[in-house]
Amino acid sequence: MDRIIIKGGKPLYGGICISGAKNAALTLLPCALLTDDPLTLRNLPRLADVDSFGHLLNQLGVSTTIEGARPDEFGRVMTLRASNIASTVAPYDIVRKMRASILVLGPLLARAGQATVSLPGGCAIGMRPIDLHLKALEALGAEIEITAGYVKATAPKGGLVGGTISFPQVSVGATENALMAAVLAKGTTIIENAAREPEITDLAKCLIAMGASIEGLRTDTLTVRGKSKLHGATYAVMPDRIEAGSYACAALITGGSLELMGARKETMPSILSGLVEAGAIIEDVEGGIKVSANGGLKPLSLSTAPYPAFPTDMQAQFMAMLALANGTSLLTETIFENRYMHVPELARMGAEIEVKGRTAVVRGVDKLHGAQVMATDLRASMSLIIAGLAAEGETEVGRVYHLDRGYERLEEKLQAVGADIERQSDG
Repeated sequence: MDRIIIKGGKPLYGGICISGAKNAALTLLPCALLTDDPLTLRNLPRLADVDSFGHLLNQLGVSTTIEGARPDEFGRVMTLRASNIASTVAPYDIVRKMRASILVLGPLLARAGQATVSLPGGCAIGMRPIDLHLKALEALGAEIEITAGYVKATAPKGGLVGGTISFPQVSVGATENALMAAVLAKGTTIIENAAREPEITDLAKCLIAMGASIEGLRTDTLTVRGKSKLHGATYAVMPDRIEAGSYACAALITGGSLELMGARKETMPSILSGLVEAGAIIEDVEGGIKVSANGGLKPLSLSTAPYPAFPTDMQAQFMAMLALANGTSLLTETIFENRYMHVPELARMGAEIEVKGRTAVVRGVDKLHGAQVMATDLRASMSLIIAGLAAEGETEVGRVYHLDRGYERLEEKLQAVGADIERQSDG
């Protein structure tokens, strides 16, 4: 099993190219199921989750070809074509590895009239039921049955029919599934209390490029006028705002300065606000932003909530950074009930953190110490990397397969800006 070794204490300086967003890519890939024409996705990150989703789509009958990007682009280019849906079953052996696999449910149902999808897996950060996904599809006329660990959905004869979907709470995944199903439904669909994350807007823009009619982008009410058919398109995946925020935390905790090439300020307002409050200097540079430390770190009070509030996917990285702040920080996790599994690992490195229910009290310390630590989920693993970059001595991070799900060429990017970091394997 691979592990990452870090010798900390070196400020980071230079530039890092921000990859295509994992959360956006995993939403755009199933769009290929909605048309028999080719869909070409540019700026696609090289990630384990993207590869796993590609394998799932192959099993459903989607052909995939990969090519390199142009010199002026990041990432890679994948062309997908679902000329025919060979299977409408998403099996357990793939879906269990990645929660985003549930996003084939809406497209399969819309185009093929039926879908059988295993209940999903993913990071063990808390209960994430899919009931909102299912209720949204039922609002479009689908019949749903859950049996033997699988969701079996069937559209009415003649296909899905537009309707009103009103979510009792904001759900990114359910909004995405509803949106992809609605674009081929007959009539008009209204999605109320829709998630507003930039990745939702990215999905809507891709669907519009494929011929869909969607209004209300960036708002909590989406209006979709169903089409009988979508066509192919070429679309570039948005830059990863969570990756950009993660490297920004690395710049601050090490007392350095990084240019984050490709990062878009408009997609990460709460992240940048938190960084500035913690003492960062944020500057616009050509093609991205520059994040620089400005003396010691300041404590914060943050609470995670749906966009545009502070994202749950940045909570662990900010916690690692604030472990060295001059004062006490309060972090409240409102999205997932089990997203503090990184706390004991950070404590092994000398962090002083007390969890009280959904709130973590982070008392800043003078220094962290290298230690052997274990990643528990994707974002928790990045928090340990961030802590290790600032810690005295050597830090060994195990279970780094979590990192490979969401951070492209992490060691290479960090080495290029001065980090002493390497990957080792037991062979």
